[in-house]
Amino acid sequence: MDEFIRKSDVLIEALPYIQAFAGKAIVVKYGGSALANSQVVRGILQDLVFLSAVGLRPVLIHGGGPLISERMAAAGKAAKFVKGMRVTDRETIRIVNESLERVNREFVQQIRMLGGKVEGLVARDGVIVAMPHKHAETLGYVGSVASVHAERIRRVFDRSMIPVVSPIGKCARQLYNINADEAACHVAGGLKAEKLVLLTNVRGILRQAGDVSSLIPTLSITEAKLLVDRHVIQEGMIPKVQACVAALRRGVGKTHIIDAAIPHALLLEIFTKTGIGTEIIH
Repeated sequence: MDEFIRKSDVLIEALPYIQAFAGKAIVVKYGGSALANSQVVRGILQDLVFLSAVGLRPVLIHGGGPLISERMAAAGKAAKFVKGMRVTDRETIRIVNESLERVNREFVQQIRMLGGKVEGLVARDGVIVAMPHKHAETLGYVGSVASVHAERIRRVFDRSMIPVVSPIGKCARQLYNINADEAACHVAGGLKAEKLVLLTNVRGILRQAGDVSSLIPTLSITEAKLLVDRHVIQEGMIPKVQACVAALRRGVGKTHIIDAAIPHALLLEIFTKTGIGTEIIH
């Protein structure tokens, strides 16, 4: 009996958040090495199905770096990165697009198997309008987001479905490889989302690298910038923080950086008072 009571207490704790966020967009970015663990992937997708079932409007923006590198190796092409960005020639953009379409199809299939209603949106759907990156001469077909056709995502919402978006942009008929964090930021801003959640392989922002007990639960934009200046926030976490700050400035309510490996990380971050990662707020 105690176990049943405990479960009901969890549901009651979630109720005010479900009521507050009903009908609001929650943009979730998921990619990188976190895609490698099938059990973790299943848990995240279950969370998305749950969010949709209780009336929220989740959007998944996915990456696909490991598969892209695997496909490039099979084609005899060495991956080259400049400041964390993949140098993308004409053959590479084809491989990137095909790889991301495959990841998109797999996510759509898995969400359907979990009982969710879902629609994949890839490059040909034209959700993300790209422009060449400012360092395109070096990076090739790497782009920045020029704009987002948010109404195309809203039409998926109107059918009570979960949009799964591939981070490939188009400019005229040319495809561009877009950083998934940047894509998620712009999609969240275009939807005026309640939340942007970046799923990573670390707990959140830590005051001491590797020390989970030093997790910072909440940061303002000003505090986040200060931690970057003081080199507390370093390397791969910097672009994630920048994406969160940019999303807030585009009208997103709150942003979150959380560890995808924590079981039901999305539900714990969204439906509990303390959360399990770091939120960056205005």
